[in-house]
Amino acid sequence: MEQIIFSIFLALTLFAVSQAAINDACSASANVRCCTKKCSTNGTCRFTSSCASGNTLTGMSLCPGPSTFRCCLPASSACTPKVNTGTLNHIKASEGFVPRPAPDPIGLPTVGYGHLCKTKGCSEVPYAFPLTTTTAHSLLLTDVKIFEACIARDINDSVRLNANQFGALVSWAFNVGCGNTGSSTLIRRLNSGENPNTVASAELPKWNKAGGNVLPGLVNRRAKEVALFKTASSVIAHPC
Repeated sequence: MEQIIFSIFLALTLFAVSQAAINDACSASANVRCCTKKCSTNGTCRFTSSCASGNTLTGMSLCPGPSTFRCCLPASSACTPKVNTGTLNHIKASEGFVPRPAPDPIGLPTVGYGHLCKTKGCSEVPYAFPLTTTTAHSLLLTDVKIFEACIARDINDSVRLNANQFGALVSWAFNVGCGNTGSSTLIRRLNSGENPNTVASAELPKWNKAGGNVLPGLVNRRAKEVALFKTASSVIAHPC
């Protein structure tokens, strides 16, 4: 009888130790032992019960182990992804360089690389006119932050976008405005879990009008954004 009780006690002890080991490890896999295994751009493999932000990504390639062992991401407000050089070059090519304030194709005063003037004569711009390509680039870096933030905010953290996919959406927002992108079918479809490339290919080309008219420049811009979106990248920009 004593031997049976001892065996039961030993089995329970071993079970408790094994559970503690699993909870402290990066996964139940025998090959993963480090409890700081990184995943995505700014995530750490954790059990869902210990992910403080509640933002998690699934996928065996991220965190091998049981279904409750996932890539734990920071809260959405913790960071804002930055666009890559390819995106900036795309925006520059689409907007064109304007050294002094001048009307755009629909009559709105702009300067630099698509900076929409907010005051008379674009007096809010902290650089002397005519702008150089260097000062226009600096102005673009400031302007694009608004659109990086709204795309990152409106897309659920469960949606993984590489640097080119995120950049294409920022270029789109830069052109049509955060209010339009935030209420769009494109964002809704992404957040519902549809394939990002399928969604972008179907939805971006629809944004080809200004003042109710289809503009060839917008048709061309959307086509280039779709091409950028579908360009492979190993860098995950969203969630960061």
